Parts: sequence; C-alpha cells; structure tokens
Amino acid sequence: MTFPQWLSIATLAGMMALFLWGRFRYDVTAVIALLAALAIGIVKPADAFKGFADDIVIIVGSALVISAAVQRSGAIEIALGFVSRRVKSVRSQLLVLIASVGVSSALVKNVGALAMLMPAAFQMAKKNDTNPSVFLMPMSFASLLGGLMTLVGTSPNIIVSRVREEMTGKPFAMFDYFPTGFGLLVVGLVFLRFGYRLLPRDRRAAPTMGEALNISGYVTEASVSESSPAIGETIAEFTERHDNQVTVMSLLRGDVHGTVHPTVHLREEDVLILSGEPDALERVIAGDRLALTGEGKAMGQGHEDDEIGVIEAVVTTNSALIGRTAGRLSLRERFGVNLIAVSRAGEHLTRKIGQIVLQAGDVVVIQGPVALLPDRLSQLGALPLAAREMRLGKSKRGWLPILILAVAMIATATGIVPVAVAFFAAAGLVVITGALPVGEAYEAVEWPILIMLAALIPVSESLQTTGASDVIATSLAHAAAMLPPWGAVALILVAAMAVTPFLNNAATVLVMAPIAAVFAHDLGYRPEAFLIATAMGAGCDFLTPIGHQCNTLVFGPGGYRFSDYARLGAPLSLLVVLVGTPLILWTWPIH
Repeated sequence: MTFPQWLSIATLAGMMALFLWGRFRYDVTAVIALLAALAIGIVKPADAFKGFADDIVIIVGSALVISAAVQRSGAIEIALGFVSRRVKSVRSQLLVLIASVGVSSALVKNVGALAMLMPAAFQMAKKNDTNPSVFLMPMSFASLLGGLMTLVGTSPNIIVSRVREEMTGKPFAMFDYFPTGFGLLVVGLVFLRFGYRLLPRDRRAAPTMGEALNISGYVTEASVSESSPAIGETIAEFTERHDNQVTVMSLLRGDVHGTVHPTVHLREEDVLILSGEPDALERVIAGDRLALTGEGKAMGQGHEDDEIGVIEAVVTTNSALIGRTAGRLSLRERFGVNLIAVSRAGEHLTRKIGQIVLQAGDVVVIQGPVALLPDRLSQLGALPLAAREMRLGKSKRGWLPILILAVAMIATATGIVPVAVAFFAAAGLVVITGALPVGEAYEAVEWPILIMLAALIPVSESLQTTGASDVIATSLAHAAAMLPPWGAVALILVAAMAVTPFLNNAATVLVMAPIAAVFAHDLGYRPEAFLIATAMGAGCDFLTPIGHQCNTLVFGPGGYRFSDYARLGAPLSLLVVLVGTPLILWTWPIH
C-alpha cells in the first residue's frame, strides 16, 4: 500500500479507537478525524466542508423535524390507544406496541417513531402494574427492523442509496428496501413476541424529578364541541371509555351547575371540570376534541405571532395570586397568560378554573408566549418547577403532519422530486402551517448527528481518493474467494453488524459501503446485494445501547444494564444473518 493509503486507514483506525474510548462525544470525534485528515493531507481544504452541503445531512435533519411534528400531533398515539383499550394481556400489548413502532419506523425515522410510541408503553405498563422495561427494549429493536423497510426509515439506507447512485447512476428508490426489511421485521416481531422473557424482570428506571414531585390531581376546564364523540354519552360511559384516568368533578350547562351523576348525558357546549394527571387530561381533551378553556387566547398585544408554551409553577407565600381568582386578576388581559390547570394537595376542586381562589402551595399550569413566561411568573410570584414535558395546553394540527409526510413520500416514490427536496419541503411545511413551532423544530434536529455525518463524509471518502478502500476490499475478496455467493453477502452483513456497536450506524455505512462496492466488483458480482447487506448490518445493532440512538433512548427509562442488550439482541442478530442473507439474494441477484 502507498503512504497516503496507510494514513487514511490509520486515521479511521484512530477514529474508531476514540469512539471506543468514549472520551469525546461522537460528533467531536468526527471533527477530530476531519482535522487530522486535513493536517496530514488526505483531505484537501476545498473538500473539507462539502459534507455540510450533502443531501444526506438535509434528509436526516428534515426527517427528524417531520418526526417531531407527527409525534406532537398525537395522532399515532391516539390510534394506538384505541387499539390498546381492546388488548388487555401484557403479551398482546407487547405485540401491538412492537408492530406499531415497526410499521411507523418505515414512515418516519425510526428514532422518531420510537419516541412517539414510548408514552403509550408507559401508559400500558402503568395500567397493568408492569415494568416498562418489558416493552421498551423490544420496541427499540422493532424500530430498528422497521426502519430497514424504506429509504427514509434509517440513515444507512439513505447513505447506501447515494453510493449506488455514484456507482451506477441510479439510487435506491423509496421502497427498494421493502422486501428484505419487511421479511426481517416479521421474523423479528415473532421472535420478540416470545423472546422478551430473556430480559430480567427487575429492571426499573430511577425515579425522575417529575415523578418525585408526585403532582397528579390537576383540575382543568374544557367544553364539549359539536364534533366531540362524547356527545350523548353518560358521564359513566365517558370516564369508562377513558379507563377512569380522568374524573368529571363538575358539569356546567349554561350558567347552571349540572349534577355530576353517572347517568347524566353529555351535550354540546357542556363545560366539564376534569381532574387527573396532565398527560391523561391532554389525551382526553385531544382525543374527544374538547375545547380547553381560554386556549389560543393567552397572547398579549404585540405577541400574537409568538410561540405559545406551557409551564408548571407553584404559588409562593408572597405571590400576588394568593386569595384571588384568575378572572379577578384578569391574567389574560393584564399579563398575556392563561391559567389552564390547578392542583391543590388534599382537596378536590370543583369550580371553574377562572373562579378558583388560589392559595400558597397551589401548583398551576400557565399558558402563554414562551418568551414572556419567565418574566410573568416572576411578576405573579410563582416559581417554575423542575422541568418535565407538559403537553396540556399545547396546540395541535391533528393529522396534518401525517398528510404532509404522506405527500412527501409519494412525491419521492414516484420520482417527481428528489428525496432531499421533498423532505426539506415537508419539514418547512410543518413549521409554516404551525404543526410544529419553530423552537421545537430546532430542538428536534439532532445536531451532533448532522455534524458527525458532515465531518465523516470527506474522511470516509479519503478511503476512495487514496485507493485504500480498493486495497481493503481486495483483501476481503481474496478471503471470500472460496466462499459461495451467500457466504460473501453474509460476510459483509456480519462485518457491518460487528463494526456498528463501535461506530455510529451512519458512520459504519460511510466507511463500509465503498468497501462493499469494491468487494463486489472484485468478485465479479453486482453491488446492490452487498450495499443492501451493509445497510441492513449497520441498521441492526442489537448488542449495545450505544450503537444506535433508539437503543440509547430506552436505556435510562428501561433501567437496563449494558449486558441486557446482548441477552435479547444476540439471538436476534443471529436470526438477521440467517434470514437476511437469503432474502437479500432473492431480492437482489448478484449476477
């Protein structure tokens, strides 16, 4: 090998060592690798930053924004909740969850699909008095398998599509991955349905600050709209349909308090005083299309276009709120904020929100322009509580994000526009239409992932520009010369699976895809099967919590240990190799 080839391989080896060491975060490690490649001359200064303009970065970033919009809409969670009420056993609920996250991962990026459905897993676990750990790791593995089915399900698929386009002039289409990905998903679902027993039953996450606060008895006020499915139901039927997670504390019909009797039928424009946990209240209000009192009217003059948010706060002993009601204080008119929920320890509140006389120690949920909330809390003498996600009072756009995503997928599948353009446009539309506030859109983008991708693209390309990938691929080809075709494909699949736990899955493909392409050429085979094998292997890290964001996402909430992943993941990895190899060869002939 030439000296530049040795330098290129040494740079990647050093990068892998840094990933293993874990001293620096993966994006910092990628930047170090890029700086080193520039310093030793294997990457030219003119090519150093071209990764930031690469379509991959645009597609991955846009997919994360779209996923956040779909997650915020609550549409998938509502649909899953409808099913879960009819499925009672833990094993059946597990199957519903893993199938739902698997299918959803084909539509949105797998980490976004997993984040969308994790709240449903916690709800089911709580109702069954089961550890969420029973559901979370199987859901993570199902999301990885589901992401294999489409171009946008996972980053490796996007990257190998670009490699194929560079080699043959034709990228992989949206659903070219479907036959192999769907086959692996079905096999994986069957395995996870029974194999979840391999997980220890005593795993439990440490209590969060939100759980430590133990604030659950919030009271809020909502009216029954003309399109609500609650119309005509009795109060008993209403609460039973929502699994008794909320209680109707009072009913107001006109100016008269209605009797809170289980047999009373709900009518349009009835005002309900509801009590329950914030998430339960949010699900009932969103699912039954109830109108939260004052929602959308919490903006002061000059702040009509500001992003609206909610914050949880406690009324202090010197607060201006003590002894007064929200109506008397004219919170909306004077302060530009809205009181949407109140919790008082040891007391059941039955009055309208605007008529509750507040006391020191009350916990309130305030809605208003995000930029104004800290200042308004200070003026009112209320202290914000430890941060926890509060969805109550956040506006939604229902099925609009899913409609936008569907149009984008159809546009790319039919070849009307390139993938990057379609998904960038979709991400822009969910922000423009208000389906996702600008602030949340920026928060949804995993900037470290994008920085890593942009920095590694020129570094990985140095393997090709120096010819090092040809040398490595030729060495592998010599080792595989005596293997049958299925053995050669399996070799690439196993190699990608082995490298992924030590690198990020996207980084694995950036390194392995060019090698796999040259490997196929040296053996006289078509490259598609080997590129698909690379993407499948890189997308299937079931052995560690660090190889993929999905595994990392459930690590803490599930209370897992590092070794727990291999207990369930090792047999699943073996299944992927045994089933995936013939599926790849059947779908993508190598001759």
